[in-house]
Parts: sequence; C-alpha cells; structure tokens
Amino acid sequence: MNEFRFAVQVSSATRDVQALSNLAHKIEDLGFSTIFFPDHLGGNQWSPLVAMTAVALATKTLKIGTLVFSNDYRHPVVLAQELATLNAFSQGRLEFGMGAGWLSSDYALAGLQFDKPSVRIARLNEAVDIVRELISGATSNYRGEFYNTSGATCVPTAHGVPKLILGGGGRKMLDLAAKKGDIVGVNVNLKAGAVGPELISEVGPLAFEERIKWVHESAKDREIFPELQCLTFVARVSNDANSWLEDIAPSFGVSAQEAKAIPIVLVGTIDEVCNTLLERRSQYGFTYWVIHEAEVEEFAPIVSRLSKQ
Repeated sequence: MNEFRFAVQVSSATRDVQALSNLAHKIEDLGFSTIFFPDHLGGNQWSPLVAMTAVALATKTLKIGTLVFSNDYRHPVVLAQELATLNAFSQGRLEFGMGAGWLSSDYALAGLQFDKPSVRIARLNEAVDIVRELISGATSNYRGEFYNTSGATCVPTAHGVPKLILGGGGRKMLDLAAKKGDIVGVNVNLKAGAVGPELISEVGPLAFEERIKWVHESAKDREIFPELQCLTFVARVSNDANSWLEDIAPSFGVSAQEAKAIPIVLVGTIDEVCNTLLERRSQYGFTYWVIHEAEVEEFAPIVSRLSKQ
C-alpha cells in the first residue's frame, strides 16, 4: 500500500505572479506534495505551462503538474518538448496529466470539433505513446490513425522521466489509465461534457467501487500497480463541518449522511477526516488526494498527520 501524499489544485488566476509564488511557498511549507493546474480555455485561469514554470523557479521541493492537459489542443510532439524542458527546469519535479478533453465549452470557444468520447480516447491513446516515447529520450517514428511522426525528438533531460497521470470515470478511459498511467485518477464520468445534476448518480460509493474494480482488472498484468489519485469535490475540516454538510447536502438531493459517504467529499473534524482517509485507502486504495486552493490552511493538519503514513 502506498503512503499518503496530498496536492492542491489551483484553478483561479485572480492574483498576480508574486501572489502565486507566495501561495506555492505556503503549499510547499505545509508539506503538500504537488501543486496542480487545470487546462481549460478562456475564463480566469493561468496557462498551466507558464504557471508551472513560475512555480518551479520559485520553489525547491514542491512537485508541479497538470490535471490535465487536454490532448485535442496540444499536439503530442509539441507537448513532449515542453514537458521535457519543464522537467529540466524543475530538476525532475514534474508530474503531468493527459486527458481526452471533456468540457464542451472549451471546444466551442476554440471552434474545435467535439468528437464522441471513443474517438477522443483513441486519439489520446496514440498521443500518450508518442509523448512517453519522446520524453524517455527515444526518437519517434509513429504511424497511427490520428498521428504520424518522422524522426521526432525532444530536449533530453538528466532528471528522469516524469510520472504520467491518466484518469477518468468511464470504462474506456480507466482501462487506458490503468494500462499506461503511473498514477490513475479515479473520477466521475464526465461524458456529458459539462457539470450538472446528472453527476449525482456518478459519485456514490458503489460507482467508485466499480471503477476501482475496472482499474484492477486492466492493470492485472503490470509489474507495478499504479498509484491511485482522487480529486475531491470538497474538503472541509473544522469542528462545525458536519453542520455545514447538513445545510448544504439537501440542495444536491442527498442527505448529510449520504453526502459524507461520497468518496470525493471529505468533511469533518481533523480526527474524522483522518479516519475517513484511512478507511478510503483500505476500501478503494486512494493514497494521493487533491484538494483546492481555498482549503489549504484548514487541510494542513491532515497533511501533517498523514503524509508518508
């Protein structure tokens, strides 16, 4: 069983560069493993490659990563070059997530065709092979349905090959993640292309148990089982957190007890959340937890108590 580690997803760009540097230092000092940035178009978000570079230069031990690069607007040869360079700049602190793309508004904004999930996943599968080949120092002469490369190389790095994060909530995406990812993010199924009330049926314990079963089935032939990651919807740690959950849960059509059992919800006192994390490691295998930037300080005691346990 892997040790616990914790990360922070920074989705908002409502700060200047110095404030981002200060936040990264705080996350590092509090013992978090990694800072992640999403990859969406438009809105109030940092460009992940530039933001990761800034954080890499401002910190010493904090890992940097994405949840996740959208494959459909990042060609794998170009992405591999960027990743290899960033891994060198960060002295091997890069973890990178790749995804098939899911948010339909991103595609509409850029005028990109929003193919059905099976096509986007098949295209991602090819892109993953190319990126991994290139950042491992090999020359890529790939022939596929979607990509063809000819003598492609990228900047070599003396800092090792960064870990690849793949994840999802559907069978095809989790099959790919379990076979090729170093880290597998087990998420809700976002096939609808947006976040809406239909996701309620996707977030319960039974749905996550089924996804974990798929991962184990697909990874059964691997020598090293991938690290399992969970991106939380909410992480609230305080003495009145349970009362807060009782107030908010009905608006989602569930009881407070049902909401507390949702794997992507962490709510309670310090002791309660620590116990929940230990239980979910035993039940699902989750050891790599991602919270959000607004939750950093209240979640810090959890990190202090459970990191590397």
